[in-house]
This record gives sequence, structure tokens and C-alpha cells, in this order.
Amino acid sequence: MSGWFTAHVVHTGRLPLFCFFVAFLVAFGFIRMSVRLIRAQVRWWPGNVTSGETHLHHVVFGVIFMVVGGVAGIAFGAHAPGWRSGAAALFGVGTALVLDEFALILHLRDVYWSRAGRVSIDAVFIAAGVTALLLLGAAPAGVQDVTDYLHVPGSGQALAGLVVTIAVLFAVAAITLLKGKLWTALLGLFLPVLFFVGAVRLARPGSTWARWRYQRKPRKLARATRRDSRLRQPVVQARIRLEDLVSGYHDRDDTPQRLLCWGGDL
Repeated sequence: MSGWFTAHVVHTGRLPLFCFFVAFLVAFGFIRMSVRLIRAQVRWWPGNVTSGETHLHHVVFGVIFMVVGGVAGIAFGAHAPGWRSGAAALFGVGTALVLDEFALILHLRDVYWSRAGRVSIDAVFIAAGVTALLLLGAAPAGVQDVTDYLHVPGSGQALAGLVVTIAVLFAVAAITLLKGKLWTALLGLFLPVLFFVGAVRLARPGSTWARWRYQRKPRKLARATRRDSRLRQPVVQARIRLEDLVSGYHDRDDTPQRLLCWGGDL
């Protein structure tokens, strides 16, 4: 195991990314445990972090950690891998705290335990998934090709062709996102054929594309609604059950509305 870690993480320069990933998961697990214990009104667990009458959200601490970790990572650079890894870990802690309250930032109000608060869990899952793929050596489509072409003399035409290809991928990726297929678009970064799959398939009925293109096409909107109900909703329900198992149940009015823990709204 140590040999694999040294060969695939340390020698490939991914140690800072590994430290970020581990710190991110640990910090998210800790903060979710904290908010769930306080939501359950466990007396021995520390409660709110306040400054006078102001309750401090844990996103505040997350932003501070991200700033310190980001600046430290830039300052140390590649010549100090140990310190840079420590800075990456601090950045990972901050990222977890910020994304755990992403829904509050998005809505600018307390939606932590509401249905809208699940957006935070989606953001955490996406960040963890993309980071895991990068840690395993996957790279967004086209990135390595551009790097290789830039180091090859006289490759102007080839580079121009690559730029056109990336522009096409960007266009179909935008269509996929407009059709409401976020996970397809994210996975398409590593498997570009999914961009085309998402772009040609029916849009989700509540997506921007459906509002633009399906309002005068009731049959197509009806097909999209049926497909969404038949295929997507069971997956969504399974994802919601998994999220609630990991992060705590949402949409339950079983705690005071403004209970906070470690700066986090309950």
C-alpha cells in the first residue's frame, strides 16, 4: 500500500491534492456530525459560536481557512511540498465548511435543513467526486492535449484544430447544462461523448432549455415530463435517501428554527 501511495501520489505530485481530499472529507464529516448532534439537542456537545448577539456561520471560518490556505499554497510553491500539502489540507477544510453552507450563500437565507438545503450536499458530492477523479489521474478532456501541442514546434494547424474541437465540446456542454443535466456535464469533462448524449436527449421539464424550446411544443414537453418521471425521479429519490443518511434528514420541523452549531444554521 505504501509503495502504491509513493508511486501514484507522491511521485506524481498529487500529495497536495491528496491532503486536500482527505481534509475535505474529514471536515465535512465533522461539521455534519456537529450540526446533527446539536439538532438532536445533545447537551454535552459544544453549541453555538457567537460574537455578541451575532451567530457565526461555519462558512465564515471556511472562507478564512480558504484564504489562508490558498495564499500559503501560492507562497510556498512547488519547492516546499510539505508546507504546500499542509496549505492544501487547510484549503480542503475551508472548502468543506463553505460548501456545506452553499445553499445559504445561494439563497441568502436560512435554508440549511429545508429541501433547498440539499443543494449544499449536492455541491459537496460533486466536489468530492471530481477531486477523486483528479486524484486517480483523470484529467479534463483536452487539457493534456493542449499542453502537449504547446511544446511541439510548428504545430499551429494541429493546435487550431484542437481549439475548434474544444469549442465544439464547450458548445454541447453548454446545451447539456441548459437542459438541466448537471451530472452528465460534469462526467463529460472526463468522457466527452457524454456531452453529445446530453445535448441530443430531451431536456428536463423544468430546465432553461425546456422553458425556451418546449413551451410551444406541448407533445415534446409531455414526453420530457414522462421520461423524467419514469427514469430520473427514482434515481433522485435514491440520491435523496443517501444524502439524508449521510447529512441528516431535511424538511423535518423537529428543532428550533434558529439553532446554530459552530456557526452553522440548524
